[in-house]
Amino acid sequence: MTVRVERRAYSGFEKFLRIFADVRPREGTTCLILIGNIFLILLAYYMIKPVRDGWLAVTDIGGFTKLEIKAYSAFAQSLLLLAILPTYARLAAKWTRRKLILRVGGAFAVALVGFWMSQPNLLVGAVPIAGILFYLFVGIFSIALVAQFWAFSADIYGAKRGARLFPIIAIGAALGSTGGSWLGQELVQLESVESFDLILFALVPLLAALALAAWTDRRGTYGDPSGWTRGRWTEPAAPAHDGPYDLIFKHRYLTITAFMIMVFTWVVTSGDNILFSVVQETLADDLAGLADDPAKFHAALNDATTAFYSDLYFWINLATLILQAFVVSRILRAGGMRALLFTTPFISLAVYASMTFAPILGLIKILKVAENSSSFSIHNTARQMLWLPTTKEMLYQAKPTVDTLFVRLGDGLAAMTILIGTRVFNLDNNGFVIFNIVLVLVWILISIYLHREHERWKAAAVVPEPRFET
Repeated sequence: MTVRVERRAYSGFEKFLRIFADVRPREGTTCLILIGNIFLILLAYYMIKPVRDGWLAVTDIGGFTKLEIKAYSAFAQSLLLLAILPTYARLAAKWTRRKLILRVGGAFAVALVGFWMSQPNLLVGAVPIAGILFYLFVGIFSIALVAQFWAFSADIYGAKRGARLFPIIAIGAALGSTGGSWLGQELVQLESVESFDLILFALVPLLAALALAAWTDRRGTYGDPSGWTRGRWTEPAAPAHDGPYDLIFKHRYLTITAFMIMVFTWVVTSGDNILFSVVQETLADDLAGLADDPAKFHAALNDATTAFYSDLYFWINLATLILQAFVVSRILRAGGMRALLFTTPFISLAVYASMTFAPILGLIKILKVAENSSSFSIHNTARQMLWLPTTKEMLYQAKPTVDTLFVRLGDGLAAMTILIGTRVFNLDNNGFVIFNIVLVLVWILISIYLHREHERWKAAAVVPEPRFET
């Protein structure tokens, strides 16, 4: 078969994009749409994320500390996902990718309206379970929609183009995270806007993201849909339904990917839990003068927690943006996939080693900015690129399971660490930091083996034939 190859010149816009990644002729428009898509998803998420933390801060359940409530709520997400993911896989085997994206996203939009209506003292009084349910929802919202986006992007591009373009597309995620954190801060400072109103504001970018996804599905890579693209308009997102768990445990590559992501999440979530504990202890001391008035104390604690995390997320996301725009693609060119996989765990190792000597809130905040920004840029790009050599069934069935269930299993293990560490071994924050150092070493060992498997799968990957050359 003869492949039609056309040589095309770069547009001015594509020349600009090449500052950040290896964009080829006629790839610029779809690339920009996908950047906008993930930007809007993360914009919506980071507008509601501080609301989640503030709502949880005023959720009291007798006999449990704030740290335990946060950790156990994360574990509950794992149990919820066990029921949801097989249903999602069946829908992916039934619906086209466009219908899957629009209907799942639409369900999340309806849920946002429902949570806004259930906020404390709007229609009813404060209901403790509502804060926990919103915590569960926001966690699933973030990882499910993001996992679905990256599966869709891998489906659009295939392995070869995806390896070139994923670093620049991920810039959209960093922009959305930074923009959402900044916008949330600005909105809550307006007298007419309450913190819970951010839930409604998040509907706008979410619905816009769904519109961009539908546009991308129609135009394909170049805006001139090929047979590869047209075929995906009518067939199910995952043409075969092998089941997510069968796929993961049948293929060694997927199994080790799942376990790497689980351990990685365990490390980062444990670090987040340590930070949350220090924040609550520090703020409680600062607000001790309001202890005689529980209503004022809870309101002040809610506002202070929301403000702290809004500021934290802003700096994390700003650092993420800088790393994603100017560092990730250069690390990839200099050291390949190996460099992407190993940069973040070695940063984490340095972070937790430093924490053992100075467990101070200000320092811990700076260190978590370093770790989380690396996780959200360098390591996130590596995680998404791991899926480029896989099949459509793996993208729409196994990937959402790994990126949701195994992430939440990592959160669950972090919760178990809190439970056993506090109730059995009576560990303080420094003890949890030392345990995290051990976990980072396990993470590095798993990554060594995973890199070998990735090289093997990449060599065997089937990719669509390119139609255009420089």
